[in-house]
Amino acid sequence: MARTEDPRTAPPIRWGIIGPGGIASQFANSVREFTRAQLVAVGSRHRDRAERFATGHGIPTTHVGYRDLVEDPQVDAVYVATPHSEHREHALLAIRAGKHVLVEKAFTRNVAEAQEVFDAAREAGVFVMEAMWTRFLPHVAALHQVIEAGEIGDIVSIRADHGQFFPFDAASRLYDPALAGGALLDLGVYPVSWAHDFLGVPTGVHAYGQLTSTGVDGQIAMVLEYGQNTIATLNTTLWSKTPTTSSISGTEGFIRVAGSFYAPTVFRVERRDGRQWTFEQPSPRGLQYEAAEVARRVAAGETESPLMSWQHTLDVMTTMDEVRRQVGVVYPGEGGA
Repeated sequence: MARTEDPRTAPPIRWGIIGPGGIASQFANSVREFTRAQLVAVGSRHRDRAERFATGHGIPTTHVGYRDLVEDPQVDAVYVATPHSEHREHALLAIRAGKHVLVEKAFTRNVAEAQEVFDAAREAGVFVMEAMWTRFLPHVAALHQVIEAGEIGDIVSIRADHGQFFPFDAASRLYDPALAGGALLDLGVYPVSWAHDFLGVPTGVHAYGQLTSTGVDGQIAMVLEYGQNTIATLNTTLWSKTPTTSSISGTEGFIRVAGSFYAPTVFRVERRDGRQWTFEQPSPRGLQYEAAEVARRVAAGETESPLMSWQHTLDVMTTMDEVRRQVGVVYPGEGGA
């Protein structure tokens, strides 16, 4: 079974962090513990927040505001972990400063904003990638090898869900349309990207959703068509902690991917001929793999990753734009919508 490269073998790179929140904390811990990269600076609009984050993660430099961070000569690459509504602005800020960029998922609010970021990166000659960490994890590499070897035959269906329970709070980022809240961009991006990873671009998209009183999506059910014989059935919700598992079924067997399917986990293959086996490769944390991918591609002089290419992100954003259109979610002020 193929193994993912050890993130510690990736070249060193110096990171600056925009948006010192929860996911940024997970990223910082993963980078510090499992790569050779350095965390050199953090930026926030609030000095005390930046200083608390820096102290907690051993980061030597803090910046109030984001322009000073992207212009900091210590910084090679910027990790953008602000709300979805600000991803485009902050990615462009870093690109214009000549920095490489890793942008949290969902990459932007819509495909037009994503295209604008990639066009800027192409012109500047810098590396940019969506931080869809799942694509770089050991069990996902193993899943691709199993499927490509024909162990379950031709894929007939994929099922995946991602739900978390968030009590309603109109002031919360997740329920605020101005911050591009809702289940889809925060949680549903995982099953949508998962389906794209194994099946590619769907030939049809069908979605049904229920909105919150603030106008964002509380939960959505999606069916993606792939020709006449294959479908992906995907669910996301803000209202329940769901199993967050996945199954991939084919003509010769199926694979059960344990929860959480998008994080380091195990899977079991059960073939029609009765053969069964389990993939287990313990991997703490997980965000170190995407960080290592950035470092390797930057060192190689590349501007995108083949595992999460610009086109992959554009394809996922296109699907989510169509889901939002069908469900009726529009964010105020989203460029290109």
